[in-house]
Amino acid sequence: MGEPRVIALTEDPVALAQLLERVRDAVLSGGPAPVAPRQVISESWRRSLVAKVDPDSDPPVPVYGADELAEIRERHPLAAVLPLLRSTLVRVADEAVHVMIVTDAQGNILWREGSLAVCRAADPVGLSEGTRWSETSMGTNAMGTTLVVDAPVQVHSAEHLVHTYHDWTCAAAPVHDPDTGAIIGAIDVTGPLRTMHPALLSLVTVTAQLAESKLRARLGAADERLRAKYIPRLARSRDEPAALLTPTGRVLASRAGSRWPDRLDVVAAVERIELADGRQALVEPLPEGYLLRVPRLTRRRPKLKLRLLVGDHPIASLDGHPLALTTRRAELLALLSLYPDGLSAEQLALHIYGEDGNPTTIRAEIHRLRSRLGDVVQTKPYRLCAQVDVDLHTVRAALRCGQLDTATRLCTGALLPRSESPTLRAEWDELLVALRHAVLTRGEVGPLWSFSQTEYGRDDLEVFERLVRLLPPSDPRHTVVMAHCQRLRAED
Repeated sequence: MGEPRVIALTEDPVALAQLLERVRDAVLSGGPAPVAPRQVISESWRRSLVAKVDPDSDPPVPVYGADELAEIRERHPLAAVLPLLRSTLVRVADEAVHVMIVTDAQGNILWREGSLAVCRAADPVGLSEGTRWSETSMGTNAMGTTLVVDAPVQVHSAEHLVHTYHDWTCAAAPVHDPDTGAIIGAIDVTGPLRTMHPALLSLVTVTAQLAESKLRARLGAADERLRAKYIPRLARSRDEPAALLTPTGRVLASRAGSRWPDRLDVVAAVERIELADGRQALVEPLPEGYLLRVPRLTRRRPKLKLRLLVGDHPIASLDGHPLALTTRRAELLALLSLYPDGLSAEQLALHIYGEDGNPTTIRAEIHRLRSRLGDVVQTKPYRLCAQVDVDLHTVRAALRCGQLDTATRLCTGALLPRSESPTLRAEWDELLVALRHAVLTRGEVGPLWSFSQTEYGRDDLEVFERLVRLLPPSDPRHTVVMAHCQRLRAED
């Protein structure tokens, strides 16, 4: 028996298309294929089918209107290299009866230029500006697949999962942000299947590399401008360790003798960040970045970690050492974390007991708490002097940033369910409403499933009904969710 045939994109494009049609039909039907598809294609087909892409689906509808698209284009970093792309690709694409397509990192087509005849043929099948061509939307295609595999990809005729695009051939390469290394988009050349040529892949690959080089040069120029403008201010930071950061947190320069990592996670709204060695760095926002200073005389603050969203038994530690907490002491620490500027005994009594609160009782509790934690709890007013890590605040921050996986992972139980504090009860009610609204609005399986498995989510009929619609029947959780949903309806 001879060696198995290997598909090569150097063959006659029409004959190759006919072979690929037989290969695709055989693979999708589960029958024997005349030759195995290329690995990059078979893996993409598998991912696309898992994502429920219909091989007979219709062309995509626009996800951006003309006005919205114009604004997105203006902000996108690839707008800066569009003249380079035009000079490199559009002329070649036009002469070779192709179009050049540029997408963002999500596979949305931002620009399409080239042969007018090909543009007219591309419009009816959705190869147009403002449409989404990610793998999860349109299955195997050069633009979407290159963004997944982070490598140049060529897709010919029936290698496209969706049958509509079997008359097309395309090649694409990803483009990376020279600052962060993240993919910011893809460059693609697309045309009728008869125009397929193996050199197209090399062409888009080289063009993507040229685009990255251009972006890297622009980044270097921006870095030099930032250094020139703020190095004098960095030099005036006395004997304190200090560093100049780009807007993305990359350390651009530092005072001689001070050591910094290559990159720091800085948020413009915060006044200080904690370094890996426990020191606090003061953050000064600049129009084009940040200036960080570490005061020499600052004493490292202890780390107080509180896990209050874990049900009846809160978890706490101080500098990594476990702390046993009663409900009352957990209430005090939770309230002091909510009011970092401090509270009086009278205010704490009101927050914990309501109008019947007794400040004397609070003072006694604070005294016992200080005997365990020392100066972590300051007086006049009562406040925390520590690096405080509280899951309640982390969940709220995650919700603000849309990080639902983090929020649902941390929020495994109610906030101190044994507490009768009106303030903490209100905090929990607001957090639960916000979390539930977020997971239902986003409609993602992961956060919805996590929410449904908690004590506060297991009886939420709307959550389970949404999961029934989202989970594919092949998912083992689908049967469990269906049964639970039926029980909740029966009890309703």
